Amino acid sequence: MPSRFPASSSPSAGSVVAALRAAGCVFAEEEAELLLAAARTPDELAALVDRRVAGQPLELVLGWAEFRGLRIAVEPGVFVPRRRTEFLVEQALAQRPDAAAVVDLCCGSGAVGAALATVLGRVELHAADIDPAAVRCARRNVAAVGGRVHAGDLFEALPAELRGRVDILAANVPYVPTGDIDLLPAEARDHEPPAALDGGSDGLDVLRRVAAEAVRWLAPGGCVLVETSERQAPTAVDAFTRGGLTTRLAVCEERYATVVVGSRGA
Repeated sequence: MPSRFPASSSPSAGSVVAALRAAGCVFAEEEAELLLAAARTPDELAALVDRRVAGQPLELVLGWAEFRGLRIAVEPGVFVPRRRTEFLVEQALAQRPDAAAVVDLCCGSGAVGAALATVLGRVELHAADIDPAAVRCARRNVAAVGGRVHAGDLFEALPAELRGRVDILAANVPYVPTGDIDLLPAEARDHEPPAALDGGSDGLDVLRRVAAEAVRWLAPGGCVLVETSERQAPTAVDAFTRGGLTTRLAVCEERYATVVVGSRGA
C-alpha cells in the first residue's frame, strides 16, 4: 500500500494526528507524539504512521509497551502486555512482598516477571512460554533484571529444582473462549498469536492445568495468581480450590481486572 504522505514532504505533527484520527485512533494526539519521538527520519515516520493506520497495534509499531513504568520490548507475533495486568502484579507484591523465587508462566514478553523483579530486587526469576517468538522476546526483557527464560509447555519448561520453592507463580494464561475469538478487537484478533488468546471452549482449559499442578511448585506460603474474566471467576475459583489452594478473588473495577489468587498453606 502506498504511503499517505508524499515522498517529497515531511509529515507534520498535524498531518500525523489527522491520519490517525481518520483511521479511528481514539488517542490520536498521544499516539502521534509517540510516533514522532520514535522516528529518526521523515521516511521512517511515514512508515510508522502507515503501519498504525493499517491497523497494527501501536505497541508493535513502536517496538515496546509501557508496563508499570517499564518499557517492555515487544515484536510481531508476541502478546502485548495489557495495563490491566498491572493489577495482578500489585496483588502478587501485596501477597508476598518478601518473595525470593518468582515464576512468570505463559510469560509472553516477560512483562510480569520483569515488573515483579524490578520491585523485589534480588530475586530468582524464571519465565516460561511454549511459543518460540515469546521466548525470544522475553529474553530481551527478563535478562535486564537477571532472570532466565525457558521454552516449553507450562511446568514442563521449569527446572525441576524449583519444585516446592516458588513464592510467586504468576500465570497470565489465555482465557478467551474459542467461540469468542472472532469478537475480539482486530488489533488482538489479527496481530496476536491465537495460542496466547484461546483458552478453549469455556476459556479455562489452561487455567485448570495450572490450578491442578501449582501447589506442588509453591513454597509454603507461596501464591499463584491468574487473570480471568468476571464471568469466569466462580469456575476459576473452584478450579483453584480443587487444586488444594486457599483461594480468594481480587477485583479492580477501574481496570476491568479480575485475578484469582491461590495460596499454599504454611
